[in-house]
Amino acid sequence: MQSLRHQRVRELLKREIGQIIRREIPTGDTGLITVTDVGLAGDLQSATVFVGIVGTSEQQRKGLELLKKDRLRIQGLLGRAVVLKYTPKLRFVRDDSIERGNRVLQILDELERTLPPS
Repeated sequence: MQSLRHQRVRELLKREIGQIIRREIPTGDTGLITVTDVGLAGDLQSATVFVGIVGTSEQQRKGLELLKKDRLRIQGLLGRAVVLKYTPKLRFVRDDSIERGNRVLQILDELERTLPPS
């Protein structure tokens, strides 16, 4: 189980990275980017940032590409916003759990429409 400090740092990083992305990344070509979770190493020196990108497949690809390209700049902004001994090295990964959840809801709706009323 994670320590309370570890959980608090994860939530803080999630919130701050989300704010940095909203402020610094334009939504036109990249779709809407949201931070869904942050996986933090035990030593707090590296973090995997899970992002959901709402938009076309081209926008999703461009959004993830832009995040990976701007990783060092985002890390620098994070280092100024959050005071930690080490600013974690960020790695961005696309999280498709929102899309999978929407697909499950769509399947349930289709099943509900095809089943006869009871």
